[in-house]
Amino acid sequence: MKSLFVGNMSFQTSEGELRELFAPFGQVTRIHMAMDRETGRARGFAFVEMPNDAEAAAAMTALDGKEVGGRNLKVNEARPKGEGGPPRGPKSFGGPKNFGGSGAGGGRGKGGGGRDRFSNEDYRESARQPREPRW
Repeated sequence: MKSLFVGNMSFQTSEGELRELFAPFGQVTRIHMAMDRETGRARGFAFVEMPNDAEAAAAMTALDGKEVGGRNLKVNEARPKGEGGPPRGPKSFGGPKNFGGSGAGGGRGKGGGGRDRFSNEDYRESARQPREPRW
């Protein structure tokens, strides 16, 4: 049993159209289309399960890059759920990411919070800066 990831799909692609696309290559046991929880609209990717590994490989090579609904599909073997790409955390805009962790000059007291996050504890002993007047 192979699970294939199908990405860069048009948001209007239906489960039936996806099944028709993979049917010539072999039996399709399950199709899971990712849907947005709030809008109910498709998110543009799906997972297709095929029981025969050879058929799945044939579908993968034939359909990767094929244009469907005005978009070139990206078809490859799905990675296991625990695996994945890089962690998705707060966006970094370059520069060092040490705002008071355990690195240079960072004495974060007790408490914690998140990794690399700003904390009021970092500035507890420092003098408050005067505010500029609002004119």
